[in-house]
Amino acid sequence: MSHDHDHGHASAGGARQPADHRRRLAIAFGLTTTVLVAQAVGALVTGSLALLVDTAHMLTDAAGLAMALVAAHLSLKPATSRWTWGYRRAEVLGALAQAAVLLAVGGYVLVEGVRRLAEPPEVPSTELVVFGVIGLVANVIAMAVLAGGRSASFNLRAAFLEVLNDALGSVGVIVAAVVIATTGWQQADAVAGLLIGALIVPRAIRLLRETGAVLLESTPAGLDLDAVREHLLGVEHVRAVHDLHASLVATGLPVVTAHVTVDDECFSDGHTARILDQLQECLSTHFPISVEHSTFQIEPASHRTHERLGHA
Repeated sequence: MSHDHDHGHASAGGARQPADHRRRLAIAFGLTTTVLVAQAVGALVTGSLALLVDTAHMLTDAAGLAMALVAAHLSLKPATSRWTWGYRRAEVLGALAQAAVLLAVGGYVLVEGVRRLAEPPEVPSTELVVFGVIGLVANVIAMAVLAGGRSASFNLRAAFLEVLNDALGSVGVIVAAVVIATTGWQQADAVAGLLIGALIVPRAIRLLRETGAVLLESTPAGLDLDAVREHLLGVEHVRAVHDLHASLVATGLPVVTAHVTVDDECFSDGHTARILDQLQECLSTHFPISVEHSTFQIEPASHRTHERLGHA
């Protein structure tokens, strides 16, 4: 027996519709693309590693924001009999792709920065400041646009992190320009590039790890399955809980499935429907993460002998 409560705002497949963040992403994408063109010109004019790296970073960010925009559009498509969760996981795939690209860019920055420390090119500081300020202003605006939705999905979080890294990169470019102008120390450009790379890599690794965990269907962070099992066993007439699984389809959509063994007489005295309601309410209200989409197979004790494979 399985059961799924109607919690409102759900698609045909029973999943709550995600919020629409396409406008935020479109504004951020437009700003990033504009600055990308400006900084590409600046990198050619100045020959700055910091500006070149920031330009390459902005290129990946523009591509990442484009992917995020596409993913946000796909995630709003309704569920069908073929795609039972719709395209909700598109936001996870988009964030994973962005993280992988960020990691590649960060690795390149670190290698090139070390090389330029030994052989620093001449970099004009005035032009560097101008292009750095242009990038910083645009990135701050994009951050303000994305800030309100950054915790709503992996997709928005990845986009916000990219724009934040761009803003920090622009700060690095400006600082490098000031140091070169006041001291003549040309290695400041390479140092700024290395600092940008050092900011990119840890965030990319963290995002890769989190999105990878979702794709591998690990238990959602904050949900203790041992505690879930113990609490389900506390429901009257429940004798055992097995085949207990939990995963995260996309941001805000945790799912839990389980086989629940109950007293045999529950199938004749009408208790099963009440037990099912109690199990559903337990998962949706008792734990820090509200699991509104849960499926239970309620079975008599004798059914366990018919199952060919035993699971925890």
